[in-house]
Amino acid sequence: MPEIALVLLALLAIGLLGLATTLLTPQLMTTVGLWTLLFGLVVGIPTGLWYHVVLYRFLSKKIVLPSRWWWAPVDLHPHLAQEELARIKPWFVTGGVGFLLSLAGGLAAMAGLLLNQ
Repeated sequence: MPEIALVLLALLAIGLLGLATTLLTPQLMTTVGLWTLLFGLVVGIPTGLWYHVVLYRFLSKKIVLPSRWWWAPVDLHPHLAQEELARIKPWFVTGGVGFLLSLAGGLAAMAGLLLNQ
């Protein structure tokens, strides 16, 4: 279910990007895109890092973590108790939102730069 929401958000971002190309000047689009990218990074990097730290602390007590476990940490969520999952979920969601903002901002900035040529 969360994957469907992410896909729908990505499609919405692409649609909004297309709409923005008709409503905004390329310079404004680039500026807004860069600020959105920066905001997404400022939100997403610390929260994503903290999510991985907390997940590691919970899981290292229970199982031996596979090498490169951080590439697919969601696969390890079944090993968590409900209260542990509830504690990491806000960090997980906030990090994901930051990532999506970074992607949308980067796309908007690139589109603004390309339209400015």
